[in-house]
Amino acid sequence: MNVLELIDFKSWFPNIDAKVWEEILKATMDTLIMVGISGLIAGILGIALGVTLVVTREGNILGNKFVYLILDKIVNIFRSIPFIILAMLLIPFTRFIIGTTIGIPGAIVPLVVATVPFFSRQVQLALTEVDKGVIEASVAMGCTPLEIIFRVYLKEGLPSLIRAGSLTIISLIGLTTMAGAFGAGGIGNVAISRGYNRFQGDVIVVSTLIMLIVVVICQAMKRSADVSGSGRRFCFSELNYNRM
Repeated sequence: MNVLELIDFKSWFPNIDAKVWEEILKATMDTLIMVGISGLIAGILGIALGVTLVVTREGNILGNKFVYLILDKIVNIFRSIPFIILAMLLIPFTRFIIGTTIGIPGAIVPLVVATVPFFSRQVQLALTEVDKGVIEASVAMGCTPLEIIFRVYLKEGLPSLIRAGSLTIISLIGLTTMAGAFGAGGIGNVAISRGYNRFQGDVIVVSTLIMLIVVVICQAMKRSADVSGSGRRFCFSELNYNRM
């Protein structure tokens, strides 16, 4: 007799049959697709915005007080808007860009708009930790702003960027779950439509467990990448060689 036979699965989860399992698995895949697509887009835009916030701050390599203040206020405003409200406000824009406001395509725009400000702020904080002495030395060596950004800021800040990315992905998983409330699909939609609306608590429990497993996997990947990147140290000779 194995463990599964000892556990009376049907008594603990009476509403989980083959059809519901298929629905849950499909919803999980939809959630992962939303996280993957929106995470990729938000990652690119977030790094670009975060780097811009760092280099345009007064006293940095491309210091521009006006640009920094405008971008800083925009990030603060969008971060302060609750996701559900933001998604409702973006309905006309989403319909204009995607052509629909439901399903996975309709969820991408609000997910990206909600994630970019959060991630960009995390990127800004991560790159602020880079030793200013290294930046000043790179400027003294005649490095261009682009060289400093890619070969100093991003390389030196890689471990912190990995941590910021992991935190952002976990936050994005929560947002995709909330997106199920307005027809985006995914595991959140299953938990709401089947679990909450039909009073099927076991469906909510299973949906929660699946999301917890996904989060734990993301954290494990983050720790693995963090360990592999933690040994990286800046080398002026390497920078000088790359510029030759």
